[in-house]
Amino acid sequence: MFDSQTIATRHGAIRYSDTGGSGFPVLLIHGSSFSRRVFERQFDSELARRWRLIALDLPGHGESDNAPQPNVTYTVSGFADCLEEFAERLDLKRLAVYGWSLGGHAAIEWMSRSTRIRGLMLSGAPPISRGFIGMLRAFHPSFDLLLTTKHTFTARDAARFSCLSFGAQEPAPFQDLVLRTDGLVRSNFGQSLARGDGADQRRAVEGATIPIALLNGADDPFVRLGYLMGIHIPHQYGDEPTVVIGAGHAPFWERPELFNPALDHFVETVAAETASAWQAHVRRVTARARA
Repeated sequence: MFDSQTIATRHGAIRYSDTGGSGFPVLLIHGSSFSRRVFERQFDSELARRWRLIALDLPGHGESDNAPQPNVTYTVSGFADCLEEFAERLDLKRLAVYGWSLGGHAAIEWMSRSTRIRGLMLSGAPPISRGFIGMLRAFHPSFDLLLTTKHTFTARDAARFSCLSFGAQEPAPFQDLVLRTDGLVRSNFGQSLARGDGADQRRAVEGATIPIALLNGADDPFVRLGYLMGIHIPHQYGDEPTVVIGAGHAPFWERPELFNPALDHFVETVAAETASAWQAHVRRVTARARA
């Protein structure tokens, strides 16, 4: 990873990596029980030379602090608040966001209340309607899915969860990150999502005014791909959700040779639209000043 720093927030100290530079900023948000380390294959790629890549460890994960108020932070709204504060501290006025799994759900909530996000790509995070029924429609019910809300993990649980997340056999990748994670993240966030805290995620995405891209692995063990096809996004990037063959829950890790060009092209589109909108704004302000 590139330069790593720590900033203090109301949700605890946050550790993050930042390539810096003048490229359009792209924030990568990891899923439950992992950390920014999962984006190694993006930081070690042409993406890091074209764009300003930023990845953080959410509270309760990786090298960041456990939240001082877990019942507040480890919720859909709490993580969105943390992301807004993080972006404010880094002075990120306009950015593209990639949200994976839990990170995607937090990003949808953040998008619903912030004007910073100019483009959002999601994997493993189907925009769900409020409540438990909404979750059932979007996810495959299984005993493995219960791991996403389990508080205490054994080493075997951690290995199983990691293999499910990354489509790998033993040895499980990032098992150390799973075991490090504050177990309250899983139990609290699962309850928050089931309660329908925050915005209705499906409505937020279907009413979005920014480009939205849904990119998922064909073999995702958690997400119903058919559900994604029924979501009507006015500014969907592409004609329909993108399905990555040969990938499961984490296409950015399993098929970076396909994922990275897709993210690159998406950010290129977002950056161009943002620049065009800014130029139009400048022209309007200039015209008013001359009137």
